[in-house]
Amino acid sequence: MRISAKGRYALAAMVHMAQNYAGGEHIAVVSISESLDISKIYLEQVFSLLKRGGIVTSVKGAQGGYQLARMPHQITVSDILKAVELSLFEPAEETVAQKAPEIEAAIRSCAFDALDSAIKCTLEKTTLYDVAVSAEKHKEGQDFMFFI
Repeated sequence: MRISAKGRYALAAMVHMAQNYAGGEHIAVVSISESLDISKIYLEQVFSLLKRGGIVTSVKGAQGGYQLARMPHQITVSDILKAVELSLFEPAEETVAQKAPEIEAAIRSCAFDALDSAIKCTLEKTTLYDVAVSAEKHKEGQDFMFFI
């Protein structure tokens, strides 16, 4: 599966927001941009899609920024990717449907449909909270690395 830069950046930005969720403050795009080293202009486009998808809310002004629309455990990776990836859940194109419909049906049912189902299931059961907790565990693991 190939996730676009837009999808990867959206997920990274949402994890960053989930890690800072307890503060209840709005986070400016420029702050996320600097923390994650992602283009501010690109992130603004991503956040526009996330807002349209109901993942974040925004407040304008000096104290403005974005905030998660729901608690991190109520937002799935699927929710985030659906908001920014236009073709992620489109079915695979037909391969040999004209000349060999039985092969087409077999490929679709045994491979493509099963794969689509597994991916969808994984993305729908993995929450933003899960990814944020995993990120914290990875951060903790880096603290104990020593070199001699």
